Amino acid sequence: MQILNNKKGGFMKTKRLIISTLLGVVFGFVCFGFASSGQNEISTVLALNIILSRMLIGIAIGISRFECKHWSLHGIIMGFVFSLPMAFGAMLGPEDPGFNHTMIFISSLVMGAIYGFLIELITTVLFKAKQ
Repeated sequence: MQILNNKKGGFMKTKRLIISTLLGVVFGFVCFGFASSGQNEISTVLALNIILSRMLIGIAIGISRFECKHWSLHGIIMGFVFSLPMAFGAMLGPEDPGFNHTMIFISSLVMGAIYGFLIELITTVLFKAKQ
């Protein structure tokens, strides 16, 4: 429990991890809402995949020591990188005539970067839980 026992800002790092993880779950449900608004029904396994992959972005942002020039760049990069598995996995599903595999791949990455930015924004600026 290095995060909890850290003499310098241990509480802030724990606070950051909790906030960013919860925001990842919230944005996971938002993403699931977008995904389920189409014509095809979303399976339970896919719904869990969507929610947990967005939660993983929050966890990664919360524990990351990767330093960028600005907090916003950190969120965008982490959201993009941790959306790669979901983007590639989404290409394995059935193709919808109105939304092909390439569009699913690109939209998963773009939305991941947006969710990463929003998680970082709310965590760092609103809750003042800096990296």
